Amino acid sequence: MLRSPRTLLSVTSAALLVAGLAACGGTTKDSNTNAGSGTQASAAADPNAAIKEGLKIAFLPKQLNNPYSDVETGGGKVAVEELKGEYKLVGPNDASASSQVSYINTLIQQQQDVIVVAANDPNAVCPSLNQARAAKIKVITFDSDASKDCRDAFINQATTEGIGQSLAKMALEQAGGEGEIAVLSATPNATNQNSWIEVMKEELKKPEYAKLKLVKVAYGNDDDQKSFQEAQGLLQSYPNLKAIVAPTTVGIAAAARYISSSSYKGKVAVTGLGLPNQMREYVKDDTVKKFALWNPADIGYLAAFAGAAMASGQITGAPGEKFKAGKLGEYTIGADGEIVLGPPTEFTKENIDQFNF
Repeated sequence: MLRSPRTLLSVTSAALLVAGLAACGGTTKDSNTNAGSGTQASAAADPNAAIKEGLKIAFLPKQLNNPYSDVETGGGKVAVEELKGEYKLVGPNDASASSQVSYINTLIQQQQDVIVVAANDPNAVCPSLNQARAAKIKVITFDSDASKDCRDAFINQATTEGIGQSLAKMALEQAGGEGEIAVLSATPNATNQNSWIEVMKEELKKPEYAKLKLVKVAYGNDDDQKSFQEAQGLLQSYPNLKAIVAPTTVGIAAAARYISSSSYKGKVAVTGLGLPNQMREYVKDDTVKKFALWNPADIGYLAAFAGAAMASGQITGAPGEKFKAGKLGEYTIGADGEIVLGPPTEFTKENIDQFNF
């Protein structure tokens, strides 16, 4: 994200040492596995297989102490507890491209059964994720995908097209149908944000968007203060800006905070993807008229159930396979191992108090 202030946790020298040992070929869950292949031996799915108890399921979000990620991983913890597994949460201070690699290597050394990761970069994590898969660890990406050849399944919040189209639609509405708009994104390498922005750009080529002009894509690196400064910079560089669109919960909250206490309030709209609890005050003071999101806790919850189903042999990640995800019901795996949570919800002053996350 979406996200939207993140931070905490640093890589200790001990963790780096373990990572180095793992990279050199530490203990794996199956000593007969070819650790250099990055793939696992294929096996037929058994939809009637029982979910194994005691599965070790580790969550690696983009960054710790981020409100959005905290809600996501909290949902994962609930699911792991329901599954009678062992939950683990690790993560970096920052959302840089390579910051997750040492954590993946450590999780391999710890012989986790499932790694659930929101990739900061689709390619930087791949060598380590393929080492994990070679060690018979199931890899589930959630929220932000890695390259398809280094994970087993991807839990998507909604379809990429649906989110990008929703962002364009809200920008059109909030800008009053015309004028300059800007995007305040997360990091330049963020897989999900970049995909949504590309769809949004394609939407803007359609006739109904002819009077909108995208003047800038800025990056706040999913850091609250930098996102605040980028929002301020956008208004200084583009004084005629009509709307800021932030497909990240950190960005939308920071932009709203800046606009709410500036002379631009009521003149420049803020929209995008945000957490209801984080955005409530800005909706009620009319800084923000509309934004959207799905329930992040459900993403983590679904990811844990998908990982458990895969580690138990119920599914392999092939299109058309089905599995049950607790309170969320049954899901079907789509093309390229993608599992879609569902459509996002739009939040306004009229409905925001119905949501608490």
